[in-house]
Formats: sequence, C-alpha cells, structure tokens
Amino acid sequence: MSIWRGENPLVLASQSRARQMLLGNAGLSFEALPADIDERGVVASAKLSDPIAIARHLAREKAIHVSQQRAGQFVIGADQTLALGSRQFNKPAGRAQAAEQLAALAGKTHELHSAVCVVSDSKVLFDHVSSARLTVRSLTASQIDAYLDVAGDKVTTSVGAYQLEGLGIHLFERIEGDHFTILGLPLLPLLDFLRGRGLLAI
Repeated sequence: MSIWRGENPLVLASQSRARQMLLGNAGLSFEALPADIDERGVVASAKLSDPIAIARHLAREKAIHVSQQRAGQFVIGADQTLALGSRQFNKPAGRAQAAEQLAALAGKTHELHSAVCVVSDSKVLFDHVSSARLTVRSLTASQIDAYLDVAGDKVTTSVGAYQLEGLGIHLFERIEGDHFTILGLPLLPLLDFLRGRGLLAI
C-alpha cells in the first residue's frame, strides 16, 4: 500500500535504479519518466562551473522538462555531481576512462553533490542540495583492473565509475555524509517537503 496522498500519481524524472529503489522502499508509488535532455548542453548554455550549482540546475531542468508532459502532477527531478578539487567527473564512456577516473580518485577525498527538485505545472516548488565527502583507498593498477573485471559495464552508469550500494564499497576507506545523498537522492528533505504539503499519509 502506498502512502502517497496526492490526487494524481507522483512522477520521478529519472531512470536511476538507485533513486527508484529509494522512493519505492519509502512506500511511495510513482511513475518513472526519464527526462530526455542534453545535460552537457544545458550546463554549457547556463554557463555554470560550480558543481553544486550544476546539480541544482540539472535537477530543476529535468523536473521542468517532464512536468511539461504531466500536467497537474508533482514531478521529482534529481542530479548528482562529483568533484575532486577543481576537477569535475562525468559518467565514464568505457573501461579505459573508468580506470583513469578511479586512478585519479585513489588515495584522495572527493565530494558528491546531490540535488532534488519538485515541480508542478513547470513551477519549481522545492529544491535542495546535500553534499557528502568520500575517501577512496590507495589502489594499485591491478586492484583497479580486478574491480573493473567484476563490476563490468555497471561502471559506466554512474559518475566516478562506482556504485556504493554494490561492489563499489570495496574502493573506500572513509565516508562522511548521508546515505541517501550518496545514492543520488536527498530523501529526508524531500519527504519533509511532501509531508508539509499533505501529500504523505505518514
């Protein structure tokens, strides 16, 4: 049974399995409708360089894009950026780039910035960005190869070439931050907003 109390179904503008899992585990029924936008083009047009601003902007743009197709519904947009100092990472294009990214992250602390936005009828009602700091172990080239051998194509589906909820946990020595933020959806602030709007039974 869903705890959702909105008149119309909730929409998640994301194809991320982790985000879908988080909402589903929280008892929310929803429709997943990924936003078909050119993320790099959107960022370039906005002339943004700060990773927090980029995550916030992309979450908004995704939610607004899908909201235009779902009149009267609450649409959740989300985005996550990874920054190592001044360098920002994207999803690796393949194994070679994933290996390069992991070598760059090894032995260092990077930041994940996760943004969430709620839109209805193209109007932004709520947005929030949470950050986490993650320290990757020192890794040898053979250890990176072993990880990539087992992880397979999944490394190209997430920024930084890892999924913390899976095999990626072996790469880390310290994690500072909210579990939901790391998985790409600041769930507690989102639920607090929805609850405040009378949209949740609990």
